[in-house]
Amino acid sequence: MAHWLVKSEPDAFSWDQQVANGTEPWTGVRNALAAKHLRAMRSGDRAFFYHSNVGKEIVGVVEVAREAYPDPTEDVAAGKAPRWCCVDMRAVGPMPRPVTLAAIKAEPALAELALIRQSRLSVMPVSAEHWALLCRMGGWAAG
Repeated sequence: MAHWLVKSEPDAFSWDQQVANGTEPWTGVRNALAAKHLRAMRSGDRAFFYHSNVGKEIVGVVEVAREAYPDPTEDVAAGKAPRWCCVDMRAVGPMPRPVTLAAIKAEPALAELALIRQSRLSVMPVSAEHWALLCRMGGWAAG
C-alpha cells in the first residue's frame, strides 16, 4: 500500500464535507505532477487529508475507493481526449490530534516531506517512514 497527502482548501471542500459525503471524487487537480500522482494511486491506498490555506493541518485520513478515471469537471473540447483525472476518496477517520504545518516544519525528520519541499503541490506521495511519524504525531493508530 502506498501513502499520500491530498490538500484541499476547507472553504472549497472540507474534511467535514468529506465525512458527510462518505466517498467523494477528488476532482479539479490541474497540475501535471499532481495528476501523475493521482494516476499512480491504487484502491486501498491511504492519504492524509490536509486543510490548506486555512488551518494548514492534517485533519483526517482517506482511502482510495476508485482508481483514476477522467475528471468530470474538465471542460473537454469535442473530439479531444480528457487530460485530467480524478480518484474517489472514502473517509476513514479524523486525525485524533490535527498535525499542523508548524509542527511538521519543526520536526527535522520531516525535512524531506514533499509538503515542505513542494508546498504548492496538491497531491503528493508520503514515504512509509514519514507516514508512520505523522501518524504518531497525530495519534493515528490505524496505520
